Amino acid sequence: MNDNHRKKKDEKAEGGVTRRHFLTGAGIGAVGLAAGAPAVEGATEQDAANLIAAGEAVPVTLRINGTRQRLLVEPRWSLAYILREKLLLTGTKLGCDRGECGACTVLEDGVPRYSCMTLALEAEDREITTLEGLLEGEELGAVQRAFEEKDALQCGYCTPGQVMAVEGLLRSNPDPTLEEIRTGVSGNLCRCGTYPNIFKAARLAADLKRGKGGGS
Repeated sequence: MNDNHRKKKDEKAEGGVTRRHFLTGAGIGAVGLAAGAPAVEGATEQDAANLIAAGEAVPVTLRINGTRQRLLVEPRWSLAYILREKLLLTGTKLGCDRGECGACTVLEDGVPRYSCMTLALEAEDREITTLEGLLEGEELGAVQRAFEEKDALQCGYCTPGQVMAVEGLLRSNPDPTLEEIRTGVSGNLCRCGTYPNIFKAARLAADLKRGKGGGS
């Protein structure tokens, strides 16, 4: 068996598709998905480049804090990027930018979610609530007031994410136990170590939301 014949045999996959053709097709298909466009049979590498260019500005409608926002976004942009850089809602912080610290936590349909790990396109037609959305007019919301009263912060960088995690917990469980509170904020890191006061703030916020007006 000569080298050319061996090369052709090695490249041949079951069903008569070569590895080279399979990998090229798979790559173009992935590009099509990322750009929000279907892969086209027989597409070339140049077609893939064109799909990327066509996908740089994709219309999306987001519901942020009760307001519909119509935007043009790149498919690769995260929700955190859109909130901070395009809508100037800078209460959402970026820490690790890889879904580990929780500083970027927002609520998606009432459930805490890392916005740095959420594509803006994924959030279309979802109800997104940020720290700014917890304000009651010009006044702080219950969880925000509780964090202030219990001094549940030090440097404050993680605080927006902590507040949103507690808000999400209390929306699903209005009267959590200490263990449930610990679990509810376990995805949010505080390098300053203010966890005991964060737990107290969560307990106070639960009381405030239920109209009891306080208690630790």
